[in-house]
Order: sequence, then C-alpha cells, then structure tokens
Amino acid sequence: MTLATDQEGSAPRTARAAVAHALRNATYEILPFKSAEEKVLAHVPSDVALTVTTTEAKGLGPTIDLAASLSKQGYSAAPHIAARLVRDRAHLSDIVDQLRDSGIDRLFCIGGDAAEPAGDYTDALSLLQGLRDLDHPFSSIGIGGYPEGHGSISDELIERALESKAPYADLIITQLCFDADTTIRWARKAQDRGVTLPIRVGIPGAISRQKLIRVSAGLGLGQSARFLKKQQTMFWRFFLPGGYSPNKLIQKLTSAFAEQDNNLRGFHVFTFNDLDSTEAWRKAWLARLT
Repeated sequence: MTLATDQEGSAPRTARAAVAHALRNATYEILPFKSAEEKVLAHVPSDVALTVTTTEAKGLGPTIDLAASLSKQGYSAAPHIAARLVRDRAHLSDIVDQLRDSGIDRLFCIGGDAAEPAGDYTDALSLLQGLRDLDHPFSSIGIGGYPEGHGSISDELIERALESKAPYADLIITQLCFDADTTIRWARKAQDRGVTLPIRVGIPGAISRQKLIRVSAGLGLGQSARFLKKQQTMFWRFFLPGGYSPNKLIQKLTSAFAEQDNNLRGFHVFTFNDLDSTEAWRKAWLARLT
C-alpha cells in the first residue's frame, strides 16, 4: 500500500463517508526512539502506513534503521529525509541504495531544521531534484504543507516553494494546525495556484499533556527547544481546562472532505509514539462512523 494509492482513489460522496475513509486510511508519524518499534508491533495494525521522523541530534541513521526494520515486519514505513543532513550526491546515492535494499519505496522529503546544511542540499526542493537526477526507485514521495506559514520564511516564498516542489511529489502532508478554517482556506488557495496533489491533514493523536512533555524532554536540549517552539500552540491548548482533543478539529474539517475545491483526502496523525491510545481513539471514531 502506498499513500498515493490511498489518496488518489475516488473520494466518497458524503462528508461522513469521506471522513471515515480518511480515518480508515490514516497514516501515523512516529519518533525514532528505542521503544518505537516495540510499540508499533504491539498496537498498530500492519495496514496502517507510517512515517518516521528525523532529528538533527540523532541524524538520519536511526530514522532509516527504524523504517527498514518496520518494513521487514510488514509495514509500509516512509523515512523523513532532511535535506540539510545530506552531504552530497554520493551520500544521497548511498541513502537511496540503503532504502532500496530494505524494500522501502516511500519517502517524505523535508528541508530540516539544522542551522547550517551539511553540504549541497539546502532545502527540500534541492533534495527532490537530487533524487530525480539519481533516477530514484520510489513509488511515492511526500512533501510538507504549511497552513499557518513558516516561522522563518515569508508566506509568498513558502507558497512558491510548494508550487516548485509539487511536480516531484505525489502527496502533501501538512504541519499541525489547530484551526480547521485556516487549513481549509490554505488547501483552497493551493488548488487555486495549481497545486493539485492530494493533501493529508496533520492532526495530533490522542496524547496526554504529560506524554507531550516527556516526548519534548527526550529529544535532547537543542532539538527539544525547537520542538517546543514549533508546538507552543499545542502546549498552550493542552494546559487549558480540559486539555485538548483532536475530535473537534475533525468535526470542523468534516464538511470540507466532501467538497471539490480543496484536495483534502486524508489524515496524518502525529502520534508522539503514544500509539496505544491513538489507535484506540481511531477505532472508536471508525465505530461511530461506520
């Protein structure tokens, strides 16, 4: 199974059916911590496609190793390849060979957060072009979308970057955004600008505030600071009375999934490795919808 196949199929006609389809074919994002594989095997069905994040502190190695190991266990696992951690064409060629030998045929390409690039690839576009030049074997390549913009890049530049990257990819996964209207407006604007790739909306899993704090602490000091900066909206919402639940966000997105002006096709769940509660939450939603 590939993300592209899931998302490029005909969209269900009703909003309820569309959301049920999106949740049934949701993808899970996991962090390459030591316990990650054990948790995936214990709690995640093998037909749920995964992505494996990468961090500047740990480098690409743990990400590729975990994706390869999960692939051997029967999962479809796409590693995040951060452009700014790839040194040169030879390094990229070696990564491609490793992934091919491991049976991995999906990637998620990002620029990465390293303050300085390790070499020739400064952003996701240059990495995508490098993969094309190597005549890569991957059946599906995902790129990032930013409904709320990017902290260090202007809105116009980030929109142009999406247009430039789109011809090299076959799906978009958005960053977390807690405002459904913002996500929908962004998706409509992307389509108006000629970007017609299917979009998976990034949503948080059923994670507790205590778990989120433990995850941030486990990333390492520098990486944790960047994580906290990126997820400050999530932290603020988690400490409101009653905390945060993704349910309201899904409810507000539901009607848009049945419309033809936005290319919203699926959900990408940021699990923060809280896989047992996230999978139970997804199953409960599906039971209500089907």
